[in-house]
Amino acid sequence: MILVCVVLFLLASTVTGQGTPSDGERLRAAQKALDIERWQEAAAFASGPIEQSLELDLIAGIALARLNQLDEARKYFEAGREKAPKDSRFVVELAGVAYKQKDFRSAKRELHSALLLNPGDAYAREFLGTIYFIEGNLEATLKWWNSVEKPRLGQVHVSPLPKLRESLRDRAVDFNAPQVLTADSLLAAQARLQNLGIFPQQRIELAPAAAENYDATLHLAERNGWGDSKLEGAIALLGGLPYSTIYPEYYNLGHRAVNFTSLARWDSEKRRVSGALSMPLWDDPALGLRVYFDARNENWNLSQAFFSPDAPLTDLNLRSAAVGSEFRAVVNGRWNWSTGLEFKHRTFRNLESHTSAAELPFFTDGAGISGWLQAERSLLRIPEHRFVLDSTAQVRTGRNFASGTGAYGALNGALQATWFPHAMGDDYEMQARIRAGDTAGKVPLDELFQLGVDRDNDLWLRGHSGTIGGRKGAAPLGRRFFLANWELDKNVYQAGFLNVKLGPFVDSGDIADSSGLFGSQRWLWDTGIQCKIRVLGSVTVVLSYGRDLRGGKGVFYGTTLR
Repeated sequence: MILVCVVLFLLASTVTGQGTPSDGERLRAAQKALDIERWQEAAAFASGPIEQSLELDLIAGIALARLNQLDEARKYFEAGREKAPKDSRFVVELAGVAYKQKDFRSAKRELHSALLLNPGDAYAREFLGTIYFIEGNLEATLKWWNSVEKPRLGQVHVSPLPKLRESLRDRAVDFNAPQVLTADSLLAAQARLQNLGIFPQQRIELAPAAAENYDATLHLAERNGWGDSKLEGAIALLGGLPYSTIYPEYYNLGHRAVNFTSLARWDSEKRRVSGALSMPLWDDPALGLRVYFDARNENWNLSQAFFSPDAPLTDLNLRSAAVGSEFRAVVNGRWNWSTGLEFKHRTFRNLESHTSAAELPFFTDGAGISGWLQAERSLLRIPEHRFVLDSTAQVRTGRNFASGTGAYGALNGALQATWFPHAMGDDYEMQARIRAGDTAGKVPLDELFQLGVDRDNDLWLRGHSGTIGGRKGAAPLGRRFFLANWELDKNVYQAGFLNVKLGPFVDSGDIADSSGLFGSQRWLWDTGIQCKIRVLGSVTVVLSYGRDLRGGKGVFYGTTLR
């Protein structure tokens, strides 16, 4: 400090003979001290009254920040910003102060503001990407680093090394050194890996390497055979025992991502056997083929869902058998499409007197054929806020060959939003989904939409059971529906192979049919609480309690998801 005072005295004496040095003289001395990294001198020369020049404010703030006098540095940067609100330099420096104080949220906010003022600021873009990198938000990191040609790859590793054939793996993950890892190539690789059906969990990690490069490591949990351990295989196979179901599955046959999944249910009210074989086509992980069969023998009680003037249908039996195939293509990391064809035959028993012209098409025996085209696209990705909005649209057409039925068409779509409120981790996760559909033409009972919890239905209204005494037909049915679901999950326990999430949900919807024989008759509202228990990272047990806010009873429901 004594040395600084001496320097200031000599500067004042040599320049003016006596009196205080001008702002210009102070600026030159401060800049010279800053250039040779003499922070104490630069701070002493540049510190001054509030009305001093912008450049002195900037140098004073930079020097004080280097001396770790962060609160004092902020005062000068804020003073400079007030004098020149459109000068992005002060905003960037304020971000640097917040960063040093570990206030990443404020640092990101300041950098985004700086880029609004100066979108071409390469330093601000790299700085912003670095903060997201520290937070573990790889997609946001790449969004900002890619604009400055970062990160350039040094090496790409896979850990543990999967059993999948190397040619398939290399085509799924097509980025390598020394190229720049882009957000698009990351999303595309993740989509192709998911399309193979053997990687339920995947994570890509970047680590600094030599020569300002980065090494990428892919952490992949791979499904093989019946399971990687006897315990995992037993849980996957027997997870449905509480509801008389087993799931025989075999993955990655021949290390070619050929997978067989099946279901066998011996519930006396709704027997079902189904199986599917899926595989990549032409050794391309972006293209997949699935062939399947599905046979059912179900008892239905339609006393609550079928509004007929005749006696209620409480003992309807429906038997059906279907075979089909589906082709799926991953275009890139943001959208994919699929198309398929299905043949189905069904028979109805115990119809009693329900044979009127209006009722008969819903319960007519016979065969039919249907085909569909579906597209899935990510409409909006805001990785900085960990928000994703996805969409799905499907058009389906078909023909039933029985007399009095004929051709039909259906259109349905969905919007799903996923948001992680915190900058890091998945302590909280919020999901919201809106779905709607409409059918034109005459369709049989099992082609109607259904709002309610049932193992063979994904249009969940979680305060409405899909069964009565184990028999299907309790939930509202119809050819036109709207459904909105919202849920919030909170991690309540996480250790090793077990992860437990708990949170509330709200469901709302309506379903109708032009015949007047089906429908909800009014708008429906359900709410409740849901628990998700993930075991070994592969099987999720879902337990929920929902209540119909229109005065219905509460519904306990449990199932397993893969």
